[in-house]
Amino acid sequence: MCDICGCAHDVKDTKTISINQSLLKSNEDAASANRKHFDEKGILAINLISSPGSGKTTLLEKTIEALDGGLSLGVLEGDIETDLDAERIRARGVPAVQLTTGGACHLESALIHRGFHALEQQLNGKKLDLLFIENVGNLVCPSFFDLGEHVRVVLISVPEGPDKPLKYPKAIRTSQLLIITKSDLLPHFDFDVEKVRADACALNPSIKVIVTSAKTGGGIEEWVYFLQTNLTTELKRKKP
Repeated sequence: MCDICGCAHDVKDTKTISINQSLLKSNEDAASANRKHFDEKGILAINLISSPGSGKTTLLEKTIEALDGGLSLGVLEGDIETDLDAERIRARGVPAVQLTTGGACHLESALIHRGFHALEQQLNGKKLDLLFIENVGNLVCPSFFDLGEHVRVVLISVPEGPDKPLKYPKAIRTSQLLIITKSDLLPHFDFDVEKVRADACALNPSIKVIVTSAKTGGGIEEWVYFLQTNLTTELKRKKP
């Protein structure tokens, strides 16, 4: 008698099957195809992940202002519903495509593929330098899905509290940059920037940390320099 289901089958007949293929292989294959496509077009793709309300869209708005036409950019906006964020970006004169998941808590590579081709139609042949992918607000699921980006950036806002790196280590380990947002609120919250920096670096020694404030403009120049440097590095890497 089976202790689990109560059936009278012989447990000695049980077979163990090894699955050597990654459950995420389909997404990984699509991500590789996306990255190759971006490489061919000389585009640096940046995947932004964070909890809801951390300031991803606001950061993009400030980025558009700071670049002031110096680089061409497009945005793929991920949300469960609505196109509110895409409307905000388009209002700034930047092409944007809203990707609604209908309930899924993350974007996947196949959706990025379709969204990028829709974005290209808005570009009308114009070359793109930077592609921003604003993921669905969530620090868990997006950490597990490669979308074909070259750079992954995780945002943590001051009001969220300083424990996020330790609570969501995968988000830190898979990112190249941590942006601490809403730093103008530091006087009002118990948020130790250096502790957050130390926790993040302990999980990922190579991660960079930038402290920003959309309200004061603090850290935005450093963020733009990070983008410009990574774009230059990618372009050099792609040269034969």
